[in-house]
Amino acid sequence: MKVPLLDLKPQYNALKKEIDEAVQRVIESQYFIMGPDVAKLEEEICSYLGAKKAVGVSSGTDALLLALMALDIQPGDEVIVPTYSFFATAGVVARLNAVPVFVDCDPITFNIDPKKIEEKISAKTKVIIPVHLYGQSADMDAIMAIAKKHNLKVVEDAAQAIGVQCKDGRFVGTIGDIGCFSFFPSKNLGGFGDGGIVTTNDETLGEKMRIQRVHGMEPKYYHKMMGGNFRLDALQAAVLRVKLPHLDSWSAKRRENAETYTKYFVEAGLASETGKLIFDASNKVLLPKAVYRDSGFKNHHIYNQYIIRVEKRNSLIDFLRKKDIGCEIYYPVPFHRQECFSYLNCRDEDYPISNCAAHDSIALPIYPELSNEQIKYVVDSIAEFMKAE
Repeated sequence: MKVPLLDLKPQYNALKKEIDEAVQRVIESQYFIMGPDVAKLEEEICSYLGAKKAVGVSSGTDALLLALMALDIQPGDEVIVPTYSFFATAGVVARLNAVPVFVDCDPITFNIDPKKIEEKISAKTKVIIPVHLYGQSADMDAIMAIAKKHNLKVVEDAAQAIGVQCKDGRFVGTIGDIGCFSFFPSKNLGGFGDGGIVTTNDETLGEKMRIQRVHGMEPKYYHKMMGGNFRLDALQAAVLRVKLPHLDSWSAKRRENAETYTKYFVEAGLASETGKLIFDASNKVLLPKAVYRDSGFKNHHIYNQYIIRVEKRNSLIDFLRKKDIGCEIYYPVPFHRQECFSYLNCRDEDYPISNCAAHDSIALPIYPELSNEQIKYVVDSIAEFMKAE
């Protein structure tokens, strides 16, 4: 049996008529840059998330970059980020000649550990960027309390988490000063190429980002501020408008698939429960735990990735790939170990949880169209590997 890490074809086939009609509408209009579909997507995202302003942009990376530019981050300013995330989270800070300051992650969620943020704050600190990793909210209550205490801005990296609710029911991306989302095709709401959006409840910030998205131009050819070419393509907006109404049902199916994985892992004797931190006889596989599951809100976790931990991770990856099972490492090298950040002189021993995650974690297929038979094949294959070991 073949089980890809991600298969986007079933999703497209289910919506083919609507998507094809939306794309054809844009083609016939010949309105490819900005335009009505972008404006309507922004309105629909605001309605869905409960945000006051949304500005469509060219990628999740550019969403982060635009957010920091709108907050006037200058060379030498410090921005606190988790050391365990996709590179863009820290890369955009360095691109502005600001200083990324790395913080270790929580051992259950792999999100930034709020308890370790405050010790990294200095007189130069301007922003905290929590990442809602794998589709589960960071501890925003604690992070916002720290930000308020130290008069800092908060930019939420929600690239993997559109539609995720915090424990009080608010959607991530609407809690801090600015929320940043990605529409990369592999995301839970993905386009047909790069795309992203920024959200805010600050009308002034929203207007500033709208202008900075087009080179800081307002009116045409007049520039009072610096910006960039951060525009969202109309074709991407049209596709995303078709997909958005289906987002909650896709998220529900991801949660269902995660529960099926847990059931099969427990039945195979590989795990006793979720959220365990130590490998032992009853937990050869450490399973992810939805920490806000009992919050009463359905979108507590959308499993953009389904991450397990095993001791012999690299050998398991080789074994699974020989079985035609897709898998990936998110992420093999934390920021403090990246060569491009060597100038920061980080101490490796300051980030033990991130180092363990990079060494032990593996992502298994979790996309909504995955069948129970495919999930069982994945678990049975892992059980076969464990028995051989």
